[in-house]
Amino acid sequence: MSVKTKSLSAVCIIIAAFCACSGNIPAETAANTASITTVTTTAATAPSSVSAEVTIENGKFTVNGSEIWFNGVNTPWDNWNDFGGDFDEAFWDSHFAELQKLGCNSSRVWVNCNGMSIVRLGTDGTVKSVNDKHWQDLDKLFEIAEKYQIYLMPTLLSFDHFKDSNTGYEAWRTLVSDDTATQSYIDNYVIPFVKRYGDNDYCFAVDLCNEPDWVYENAESGQIDMNILAEFFAKCSAAVHDNSDLLTTVGLAMTKYSSEKHEGNYYSDEKMTGYAGESAPLDFWSNHWYYWEKPWYGYPYNTSPEDFGLDPAKPALIGECSALGDADMTLAEQYKSSYDSGWAGIYAWTSNKIDDNGGLDECGPALSAMNEYIPEKIHPLTSAQS
Repeated sequence: MSVKTKSLSAVCIIIAAFCACSGNIPAETAANTASITTVTTTAATAPSSVSAEVTIENGKFTVNGSEIWFNGVNTPWDNWNDFGGDFDEAFWDSHFAELQKLGCNSSRVWVNCNGMSIVRLGTDGTVKSVNDKHWQDLDKLFEIAEKYQIYLMPTLLSFDHFKDSNTGYEAWRTLVSDDTATQSYIDNYVIPFVKRYGDNDYCFAVDLCNEPDWVYENAESGQIDMNILAEFFAKCSAAVHDNSDLLTTVGLAMTKYSSEKHEGNYYSDEKMTGYAGESAPLDFWSNHWYYWEKPWYGYPYNTSPEDFGLDPAKPALIGECSALGDADMTLAEQYKSSYDSGWAGIYAWTSNKIDDNGGLDECGPALSAMNEYIPEKIHPLTSAQS
């Protein structure tokens, strides 16, 4: 497995939240009506020579040798296809500032929701160009993340790209299934992306795709074989590792395709290495979970990742869950219980209320409660300096 191994020194971090989408099946939820408690945090100025980079050591996320727990959220977009489109710098600045005050330390952001206007493809699936404004907007986003010391997990693709209703869907389907088109995407987008942002410590990982499960399962998204998709992600993961120290994952909608307890682990190290070599394996799990999944895959919050069916050699996040909580637990209970059960972090969907799964009014109390419960794990560099 390829992971970051740089030696880190102490620096103050206050981190804010990741965002990703709920797939195409609505969750059954019960609202958490607790009020938000604002947490006052103090960020020290880090010496310019000090790194805040996230690495993996002994199966845990670490910063400067200390474990970090991701008290996260999904902020998938403000305006659909923001980056290269209608990017509002003021929104991202004010929202990340608010997240920081709540004790949130990470956010998952979709850098391309489904846009041909961002990465322009030919009919053969090869990349013709990347919108210059895309890079300019992302430059500002990562500057803001560094300003507020928020760890970002940029998500490069989604099942939305492949849906019949999306412009250019045929080209996107060709991109993942044709070797020449895949290499064009890697050479013209993946590698430039990680070379441009890989040295920013607050870009800690690349989520290669949001919920590719639906690309395999749903006719409207092409029903591309999961083995083909896994091979595509293996090649992208290898390119990320060969050109940066960034970590990689795939935001699967279900545990169904990454566990021997269910359909099998299509993303095992053995399979990924077989597709694209020693640098191809994913670094951590970031499966999504909504209440509709309980009868089939169990309840993750009071279950260890290993008992839930995931390979325990890798850290495991809950990459999406409804900010409303569910019929069994409030969101605050889910955050605390997932930590107690050995999960490495959790990301509520969403922090900015892009749909009916809630926003900061719902996820704010959970973020604040965790910041009080394990401040040394959420802000390990701050704790090390105090």
